[in-house]
Amino acid sequence: MTKHKNKPSKSICVFCGASQYVAPHFFKLAEDCGKSIAQKNYRMIYGGGGIGLMGAAATAAHKSGGKVLGIIPKFLTEVEEILGAVPHKVVDNMHDRKHMMYEESDAFIVLPGGIGTLEEAIEILSWMRLHLHAKPMVFVDTDGYWAPLMDLLRHTISANFSPEWVGSHLLYEKSPKAALTLIETQWVNPPSKGEIQISGKIDKV
Repeated sequence: MTKHKNKPSKSICVFCGASQYVAPHFFKLAEDCGKSIAQKNYRMIYGGGGIGLMGAAATAAHKSGGKVLGIIPKFLTEVEEILGAVPHKVVDNMHDRKHMMYEESDAFIVLPGGIGTLEEAIEILSWMRLHLHAKPMVFVDTDGYWAPLMDLLRHTISANFSPEWVGSHLLYEKSPKAALTLIETQWVNPPSKGEIQISGKIDKV
């Protein structure tokens, strides 16, 4: 097991599913993600569960010598197993969980997941759209899982519901290592953002 002597320079938040009933290649992807984050000496932030892809990614990061922080609402501690080997912060509700995950993180990786994962990722994108942050977020899969979502998000641009500049912030890779390389590039040279308004005419109040 690799041990890191230096304090992690940055933190990567991983959004992913907690289902135990998905195909094995999804678990392999989560394990690769946790291991890759640890090897880069970044701290992994995640939703605190010990099952599904969440548990697989956090366990892999920890076993690879990486720092991990789980953030979980109190009610889920009675539903999902908590990994005793990694530190956790227990918060009151889902809103506090998302806020703390955002505050603790410098970038985000979105692995396959369900409704909860979608909700987390779309909110981060929405905040980016409103110029509330400049933290990169990369969707990652090995089998095209996120391709329909990427098509839908680009459709919102072509239909003029989202501005064209948002397209340069829709980041999609096929491996965690590629995602981390892209994140590092984005930290150094973030893509530009256009205007925040949604109308060409701004009425004076």
